[in-house]
Amino acid sequence: MTAPLTPRTRADACPGALQTHAAADGALARVRIPGGTLTVAQLRVLSEAARVLGDGALGLTSRGNVQLRGLGPGSESELGDRLAAAGLLPSAPHETARNVLASVLSGRTGGVLDVRPWVAAFDSGLCADLSLAALPGRFLATFDDGRGDVAGMGADVALLALDAGTVALLLAGSDTGLRTTPDGAVPLAFAATRAFLDERTAQGGTAWRVADLVEGPARIAAALGGPRHETVPVPTAPLSGPAGAVAQDDGRTALVAVVPLGRLSAEQADLLAGIADTDLQVTPWRSVVVPDLAGGAAAGELSAAGLVLDPGSPWLQVTACAGRPGCAKSLSDVRADATRAVSTGLLPGGGARQHWAGCERRCGRPAGGVVDVVATPAGYRIGPPAS
Repeated sequence: MTAPLTPRTRADACPGALQTHAAADGALARVRIPGGTLTVAQLRVLSEAARVLGDGALGLTSRGNVQLRGLGPGSESELGDRLAAAGLLPSAPHETARNVLASVLSGRTGGVLDVRPWVAAFDSGLCADLSLAALPGRFLATFDDGRGDVAGMGADVALLALDAGTVALLLAGSDTGLRTTPDGAVPLAFAATRAFLDERTAQGGTAWRVADLVEGPARIAAALGGPRHETVPVPTAPLSGPAGAVAQDDGRTALVAVVPLGRLSAEQADLLAGIADTDLQVTPWRSVVVPDLAGGAAAGELSAAGLVLDPGSPWLQVTACAGRPGCAKSLSDVRADATRAVSTGLLPGGGARQHWAGCERRCGRPAGGVVDVVATPAGYRIGPPAS
C-alpha cells in the first residue's frame, strides 16, 4: 500500500464567509464562487462589502474564489446577510464545500463542450445534500471542457471532456479510466465525491484531500465500479491564463484583466462591473474575464485603472501571499518587495513563474512549476521550479 502523502492530525479549518480566519489585520473571509461566475450585481455587492466592512479590496485566490480582509469584530453576520441576499451564500452549511473550478470562457470559445451547466448542476446538488456539507474546505472539483486548463490542477474529483460525447473521471489528478457521457458527468462527479467521504470515514475521517487517503483514487474508483478504458495523460496545468482581448466564437469579445498579486480594489471591481454586459468570471490565475462585449474598447480604461491586459506583462508571472502586515507569521512585506521587483525589472529566477512567500508555509502557492521566493531571517531564498 501507498501511505498518504501528508497524514492529517487536525481538522481542516479552511475559512469561509461565515467561518472566518483571524489574521493580523483583522478577520479574513473567503467567499466561494463555483466556476468563478459572478453576476454584475454580485460583484457590486462584494466590492461594497470590501469598502464598508473590510480593507477596501477583494483578494482573488488560485481557486477562483474571493477573499475579504481586515473585517472588524462581529462583521461576519452583516457580511453573511449581504452575501445571502445576493445569492452568494445559497446554503450556510455548505459554504466551505463549494470549491469548483471550470474552464475559462467555456461555451464562448475553445473546448469541445460547454461545462457551465455542469457547474450550476453540481453546486445546486451539493447544496441540496446535507451530507456533502461534511466535505473538507480544501476538497476541490474541476470541470474541464477539453482545453486542458484546469484538469491538471490536481483536483480531488475532476471531469475532463475528451470529445463532444466522452468525459473522463480524474481523481487526485490522475485518469481513472472511467468514462461517461456529458449527461452522466455530474452524476458521476457526485458519486465520486460521496465515495471519497465514505473512504475518508473508513480511514479515520481526518483526510482533507483524496491524495491524503491510502490508495485513495484506486479505492474510490473501485467503489464506483463500471468498465475501465485505457487511461489518457492529464494535461499539465498552464502556468498562466489568457490576458487581453479574446475573440469569442460568436464574434463578440472577452476582455481578460489580470489583477496584480490578486488584489482587486473596490474601485477596480466597480469599473469591471460597469463595463460588463452579462456575467463575469474570476479565474484561478487571479484575473477577471469580462465576456460578451461588442469590442475591446474598454481595454484602455481597465489598463489605466491598474489592471493588466498585456499577455507579455511580468505580472502574469508573479503571485504572492499576504505577507506583512496582514500575516503575523510573515517575515517580510512580500507584496511590496514583489511589486518593486516587477517595476525595476529585477525579478529573480530569470523572470520565471514565481511565488513570493513570507514564510515556509508558502500560502497561496499556485499549482505547477513555480520558483519559490521565500522570506527568511537572512533575506529571500530563491528555489528552483517545483512540480
